[in-house]
Amino acid sequence: MGSPARSTAGTVLAFDFGERRLGVAVGELSLRIAHPLATINARSDRERLEAVAQLVREWQPVTLVVGLPAHMDGTEHELSTRCRKFARRLQARFGVPTELVDERLTSRSAELALAEAGVRGRSQKGVIDQVAAQHILDAYFGVHSDAA
Repeated sequence: MGSPARSTAGTVLAFDFGERRLGVAVGELSLRIAHPLATINARSDRERLEAVAQLVREWQPVTLVVGLPAHMDGTEHELSTRCRKFARRLQARFGVPTELVDERLTSRSAELALAEAGVRGRSQKGVIDQVAAQHILDAYFGVHSDAA
């Protein structure tokens, strides 16, 4: 996946893939700043992809980023295969270069960031996946800082 000639400007959408929810963040390559965008609650892969299609139409991203879960020792997580498949489906359907980014600890760092902002417990549920996607996108921008 991905593209040998990486864009240096344009919108990037990032996804925190979950079995029930899909967190989405948006950012700009030239600024390397990520923002939480949406949480997609979908019952099926078809519904999930249609919701993503609406975001792709609206934001016209030049790159898509999918968080790839792994255990702390680097071994594959149970969801890794599904995340890879999701990333391949995104690239095939939208024709947008799609990158996988290590997402270890993004959910935990999202919880901590929300707690620092005073958002705790049940209040976190609606936004935790978006903030995790934001952290995934921040990690992507950190790894690809040479693109700016």
